[in-house]
Amino acid sequence: MSAMNDCITTFMTKDRDYQVLDFGSFTNVGQQLNHRMLLEGYRCTITGVDIQAGNNVDIPMPQPYRIPVKSRSQDIVISGQVFEHIPFPFASMLEIARVLRPGGLFFMTVPSRGHRHSTYDLWRYYPDSMRALAAYAALELLQAHTDFPPRLDGGERHDYAAIDHQYHYWGDTVGVFRRPRRRRPSVWGPFHRAVELRHANRIGDLSGTPRPPRPANLSRGARQRRQQRLQERLAGGTPQATPHTTPQAAGETPPAG
Repeated sequence: MSAMNDCITTFMTKDRDYQVLDFGSFTNVGQQLNHRMLLEGYRCTITGVDIQAGNNVDIPMPQPYRIPVKSRSQDIVISGQVFEHIPFPFASMLEIARVLRPGGLFFMTVPSRGHRHSTYDLWRYYPDSMRALAAYAALELLQAHTDFPPRLDGGERHDYAAIDHQYHYWGDTVGVFRRPRRRRPSVWGPFHRAVELRHANRIGDLSGTPRPPRPANLSRGARQRRQQRLQERLAGGTPQATPHTTPQAAGETPPAG
């Protein structure tokens, strides 16, 4: 929630009116924080949409990849800890790009690490993930950064053991996107969006693709044994050819030199 607060305070001002769409706004009973609280003090009309009706949802979405608001109607779209649960995030990005006004902003926070949670938990995102989403939806990418663990000895590898599990167990990636004020006309854009969204909405969720059974040999001990066998095989390298020798018959005396 702090990352989303940073986006709001950095890119929004309190001297103008905003139409704000909270994408994936549903909150569980007892959940104390939501995005509306972060927007207190800003002149906003907030519309919460989600695939399920309930707390903090103004308009339920009859289709998971169709936002029920007009095109070019939103100044700001916010989405916090939602995109890891979306089976087809590129389709959602096309819809978010559609509802943004030219110059409108999209703030996304999404996990970069953490355990599996909820019914569907599909993705962890890095800055390059934000680049891919921006490219696919023809949006400008203003910010993209990840809360990585400390680096090991200044190298590329991260020290996950050094994470403060009380306060920083979950890591976030933040993306700030902007719809260009002018877009190059595209003959294929509307056609592609229509086909993509129809296909994604036809599939809907993952209920038609059951999770396969977990293999029995995935225990920690079994993984360690497989790794050890692989290391032994690699350490052995390619078998070396042995010098050719001609066996001698039993009792045969070698020829005199």
